[in-house]
Amino acid sequence: MSDSESSASNLSHERYVSEDEQPSSPSKKTQKQRVVGQHREMIVQTAFDAYFTHISSRAQTSSNVFSALIPPLSAEEYHEASSSFGPLSLKSKILTSESTRISLFRRMFLEMQEGFNVMCYGYGSKRTMLNEFAVNTCSKAGHVVVANAFQPHFGLKELLACIEKVPGIDSLPLPSSSMENQSRRICEFFSRPTQKRHLYLVIHNIDSPPLRLSRAQTCLSLLALHPKIHLVASIDHINSPLLWSSAELSARKGNQVEDIELSGRGFAWLWHDLTTLAPYDFELAHADRSSISGAWGSGHKRDAATHNGATMVSETAAQHILASVTAKAKKLFALMAEKQLEAIASSTNAGPADDLQQYAVGYDTLYHSARNDFIATNDTALRALLGEFRDHALVIGAQQGSSGEVLWIPMRKERLAKVLSTLKVLE
Repeated sequence: MSDSESSASNLSHERYVSEDEQPSSPSKKTQKQRVVGQHREMIVQTAFDAYFTHISSRAQTSSNVFSALIPPLSAEEYHEASSSFGPLSLKSKILTSESTRISLFRRMFLEMQEGFNVMCYGYGSKRTMLNEFAVNTCSKAGHVVVANAFQPHFGLKELLACIEKVPGIDSLPLPSSSMENQSRRICEFFSRPTQKRHLYLVIHNIDSPPLRLSRAQTCLSLLALHPKIHLVASIDHINSPLLWSSAELSARKGNQVEDIELSGRGFAWLWHDLTTLAPYDFELAHADRSSISGAWGSGHKRDAATHNGATMVSETAAQHILASVTAKAKKLFALMAEKQLEAIASSTNAGPADDLQQYAVGYDTLYHSARNDFIATNDTALRALLGEFRDHALVIGAQQGSSGEVLWIPMRKERLAKVLSTLKVLE
């Protein structure tokens, strides 16, 4: 074998060996990933990086809310449950000591006469105390207007309408029906030299959502800086003092009526700790007691609704409606109630407690039962009887696929049973 042939065979052998060994060696991509992974292990997130990583992640919320599982209590049920707790063992000295209460009222009234407005804060309902102050002290010195701003549908328009019931205000001209012009007309009325009686405005929960608006605060500040208009208000939200700037808090009323326009915007508050430790029964009477968000959800009260969106009817409301319908309509309601209670008793489904459509009765089934009981002899008569209940939302209807229309009563089992027993007693 020649030297050239030997070198060629060696070269081919070396190429063959390198091709066999190539798959066992790591590729460039694998080596790059390994290097990047080693660099990542060396990088440590700072507190800022961890914060932005956390807030950029999607929030995990559950759809199983408490209010969807348990319907809210009626006013009667809430009163019965709260009265079972017995009398409160812990009471504030303001409630137990009459001398302390009288001394506080005298001081508050003197401060208002000196050009200040009174703001009351502290834990517990302050409604009873402020109403007593308005009746026993303020009413002897002038006109008194009490506003329950904690009510769900209360607004500045209702407050101004109550003030305008003071005799003589309606006699002044009103350029337009805007709230600003209404406020200016009230100030103009009390600016008269012949008007000797002052106005004492008591506002419960001035920190309610409707009165937090800038427009409402502007009108209230116009009234608050009038020398003949005195404000007594209460707050319960912990962040309520942030509603007013330092300039508004430190503003003072003018000594003369002519100084109103020069006073600017402000409230001239003097703060009083009015901790009573009393329950907020009256303030929360319109709230959904099964909602964790409280009396005000997103600025408005959330109505007690069923799983299907219909409003739950209380026992008192149902009795008022049934008292104004005919005897046949009452029999029809009793028939529907019996069928719905039977469906609830025989059901084994553990769905939401307010999903009453699952216990609904079909329209055809109700029609045959009503005709057999001589309640309605034809379809027109049955729909006329149901119309009374539909108008008052005491009976709800919906289309359920091929089954046709189904009807149900939006009432809890216990309330519906009580109303049904009352109807049987009246018969």
